[in-house]
This record gives sequence, C-alpha cells and structure tokens, in this order.
Amino acid sequence: MTPHNNAKKGDIAKTVLMPGDPLRAKVIAEKYLTNPVCFNTVRNMFGYTGEYKGVKVSVMGSGMGMPSIGIYSYELYTQYEVENIIRIGSAGGMAEGVKLRDLIFAAGACTDSNYASQYKLPGTFSPTASFNLLRTAVEEAEKLGVEYKVGNMLSSDCFYNDNTEANAAWIKMGVLAVEMEAAALYMNAARLKKNALAMCTVSDLVDGSASLSAEDRQNTFNDMMVVALETAIKL
Repeated sequence: MTPHNNAKKGDIAKTVLMPGDPLRAKVIAEKYLTNPVCFNTVRNMFGYTGEYKGVKVSVMGSGMGMPSIGIYSYELYTQYEVENIIRIGSAGGMAEGVKLRDLIFAAGACTDSNYASQYKLPGTFSPTASFNLLRTAVEEAEKLGVEYKVGNMLSSDCFYNDNTEANAAWIKMGVLAVEMEAAALYMNAARLKKNALAMCTVSDLVDGSASLSAEDRQNTFNDMMVVALETAIKL
C-alpha cells in the first residue's frame, strides 16, 4: 500500500485507464468491465479492476493537474507493476477545425509546467507518447470507424491563465487542444521505462463558443472509452 492507494499487489492490471474524474472511473468500470472490483477509495480516488472481453483491465482516477497524475502514475508504475497507462480525459479545443467531441491522441505534450526540473536535464525535454500505444490506438480507432486527430496537446498548470495571449501563441505552433496532465504522465513513463498515452475528447473550445456539461463529461465520451479499452486488450 501507498499513502494514496490501498490496493494490494496483484489487485491492479498491467494496463490502467486513467480519467481525471474518479466518478468517471466508476462509471467506466460499471458500464464496460465484467465483475469490477474496487481496489482503492483513499481520498475518493476510485480504482477498479475487472475484465474487458476476458482481459484484465484496471481504471483509476488521476485527479486534476500534473502533481496529481504525477503521484498516482508514479505509484502505479513503481509499486504495482503497471506497464501501460492510458489517460482518457477531456480537453479544450484550440486549433482551427477542432470541434466538440473530437478524439485527439497526444503524440506530444507541450507544457508550461516546471515538472521536468526534477530531472536536472541540460536542456528541454519533449514529453511524447509511447509509439506502440499510439499506433495501437490509431489502429483500433480506424477499425471502429472513429474519427481522430493526432498531434501536440498542451499540458498547462493554469486553468485560469492571467496571460490572455497564451492560447493564441500555442495555436500558432499547431497545438490542437489543452489539458492538464499528459506531460507529467509522459515524463514519469520515460523516466521509469514504462508506456503511456493520452487520448482526450474535446469538451469545450477555448474561445468560449461551445462546451459540454460536467454530467456529459462524466457519463459520455463513449467512442474514447471503447477505443481505449480495445487498445488496452491488445497490449
């Protein structure tokens, strides 16, 4: 056990799906997994293990922001022998042509965070997805006929950013959407020689022109869930 997870070794599958919202983890487990068993309730960060098409899969909330997913993913990788983490989250659409409910695979995760400073690198680290997970997810989306986009997402520490020009600057660089977790997940995976992928459904547009409700974010996003689960059982 860890300070944040009361699971025992063996309770958690090699592949874990991680939504930010722990209630979304509960919904996914109850809707998609066979015989789900709750392995964690510490801080109400729910985690469940069950089977999808006969393969053991876990789902656990990560919380909001890079410090939170940094803690949970690190413990999963180092204390529970998890090999693959697939973030399944929501994101704010940024680039022209990105619309509500678009599925985006983050090939890279730009960031305004200082998370990488702990590694004392002599330069700038580029957090990227594990290619095998990305390739598998793309293949599964195509099999299912689910439309998707692949590219850079922004992992930001700021939900309410005092710099009103920040979004425009990232859009100039071709960033598709913004969220708050992927970069830390990718850095943990790289440092620990594990695998990670972030896929996000667009829940709102950063220009304020459209958004989904909290209930929609918790209970829908079905295409993303099925793509993630189909990816998980191929690993």
